[in-house]
Amino acid sequence: MAATALTGLLVAGVPLVTAPPVSAVTPPPVDESFLPAPAPPAPPQRTAQRSECSGAVRTAGADAATGSSQLDMLDLPKVWPLTRGAGQTVAVIDTGVARHRLLPRLIPGGDYVSTGDGTDDCDGHGTLVAGIIGASGEFDGVAPDAAVLGIRQSSNKFGPADEPGAGGYGDVHTLALAVRAAADLGATVINVSSVACLASAEALDDRALGAALSYAVDVRNAVVVTAAGNVGGPGQCPTQNPTNPGRPDWRTVESIASPAWYDDLVLTVGSVTADGAPSAFTLAGPWVDVAAPGERVVSLDPDGDGLVDALPAARDATPIAGTSYAAPVVSGVAALVRSRWPHLTARQVMQRIEDTAHRPPGGWDPVVGHGVVDVSAAVSGGAPAALPDDTARPVAVPPDVRADPRPRRIATAGAGLCVGVAILVGWSASSRRHARADRIARD
Repeated sequence: MAATALTGLLVAGVPLVTAPPVSAVTPPPVDESFLPAPAPPAPPQRTAQRSECSGAVRTAGADAATGSSQLDMLDLPKVWPLTRGAGQTVAVIDTGVARHRLLPRLIPGGDYVSTGDGTDDCDGHGTLVAGIIGASGEFDGVAPDAAVLGIRQSSNKFGPADEPGAGGYGDVHTLALAVRAAADLGATVINVSSVACLASAEALDDRALGAALSYAVDVRNAVVVTAAGNVGGPGQCPTQNPTNPGRPDWRTVESIASPAWYDDLVLTVGSVTADGAPSAFTLAGPWVDVAAPGERVVSLDPDGDGLVDALPAARDATPIAGTSYAAPVVSGVAALVRSRWPHLTARQVMQRIEDTAHRPPGGWDPVVGHGVVDVSAAVSGGAPAALPDDTARPVAVPPDVRADPRPRRIATAGAGLCVGVAILVGWSASSRRHARADRIARD
């Protein structure tokens, strides 16, 4: 099948543009008949490893844990006395999450790439994402007491076994499967740092993904956070969308991003610098909701027990950057909010994060949405009222599905226990949250 790349983490040999730009877009209406059936996580077809796992990631150094990181601007120590994310399970649907001493609450969630349990990360990307959310120790993620549910859904190191020349595995269909699995396993927050990005809605069939997102949010009450996408480099979005502030404009979209364009169902995150300025690579769009730091990233070494702050490049290491790493910041914030106020629905949590963000001068902005997340404002103040959520659609839970209680029990008890090397530095933002395109590259 022809492959549609997910920006940021490139699947080898995958074309990004297959059709001319469109003047107006709209995601397909959610059709519950496309919801994937419940099944144990497994690749839909036989796969084979095509290249060695990535391990040549430069470590940040012995003093990285006490030095600066992209999370400093959030002033997290100020909010941790109120909430550290206890009782929450954040699913990381990515390249897997490797076991690490600073991820004491890692839960194996399954593997759609090979025969593992979700704790193999041959690409390194998912472990970086997970560390930003739930690392605990000398380096803390945003929600250090939350459990992390690792699900491997894509990899640049694998390919279909019956297609020897094909490199890269994972598409919007496997992403749909993984979203449903994460919801059924009890995830309260689901992080998707992947973007299928292309220039034509006609070339994208992601109806199964739309149905899975609706199921996760409206049936299983999970907050879904996704990256906005990167633009300006190989394997990334083809062109930048208009960046005029004021109000979302779906008529001028040139690069479509999924799952971000399901704006009613996901919280889409753009990237900013440590100073709060929009990152040069972050993809704008009418679906962007908020922004978070996504440059000069420090997180967990996927091939060791320390930290990393750079990726291997042709000559020198490259600082880690991308909207892939801004999304888990907001997933962590969602876990903090849900832990502090468990009575809030998924949609109410997303709305609160939007409402408390630092507003851009011109109002809503297609690059940073409602603004940079303000963690202190999101988790402080009086308890929000649990008002009826009249935007939720009642959908019956299929009788053959039972949520696995283990993740929540493990998270509550504090037991602890995954595509490509994390993104090349990206030169790579909602009216209201409004890929079976093929291969996925990671944002």
